[in-house]
Amino acid sequence: MSFTVAIDGPAAAGKGTISRAVAARFGFAHLDTGLLYRAVGRRMLAGEPSIAAAEALTPDDLADPDALRTAAVAEAASKVAVIPEVRAALLDFQRAFARRAGGAVLDGRDIGTVICPEAEVKLFVTASAEVRAERRLKELLAAGFETDLGTVLADVKSRDARDAERASAPMRAADDALTLDTSAMGVEEAVAAAVAAVEAARVG
Repeated sequence: MSFTVAIDGPAAAGKGTISRAVAARFGFAHLDTGLLYRAVGRRMLAGEPSIAAAEALTPDDLADPDALRTAAVAEAASKVAVIPEVRAALLDFQRAFARRAGGAVLDGRDIGTVICPEAEVKLFVTASAEVRAERRLKELLAAGFETDLGTVLADVKSRDARDAERASAPMRAADDALTLDTSAMGVEEAVAAAVAAVEAARVG
């Protein structure tokens, strides 16, 4: 039996952490859909046309997540994600994953609004741009990248604008989504709220 949890939100809001925890708690499969766009972005940086890269994408392109989490790949991913033909090429992959037997958690920007509008649970995880920039800065510094808060904050705001203003599947909360603002939340509190939402839906 399928059961879909759609988790959307901007970069560094905590949706990945929450998604992985929810998937582990209920034994659901998990897909970070942002990795699909990062994989396309990486292939584009290597010289491949973005639409062709999306159409040729395979699970092997996701085999090395760390290589997909660089700042350059993130920037490329945000750019290819605004291309309607890229989004269309990745649509079937995501929908098939969402309805797999045993349950699935998908996190991204348009899961609850476009990919899985019939999802049993929809969450929109957000936080202030400043808090998200501080989180991302810590990640980048820990990974050995040299940058500063001002640069990261500008990048966060730029990505937010592109994601929210794109013509195809802009980032927004679904009308029936539960919004979790993690600006002042610890990880355990945020995960507990998400787990409670899933448990309520499964009982209902």
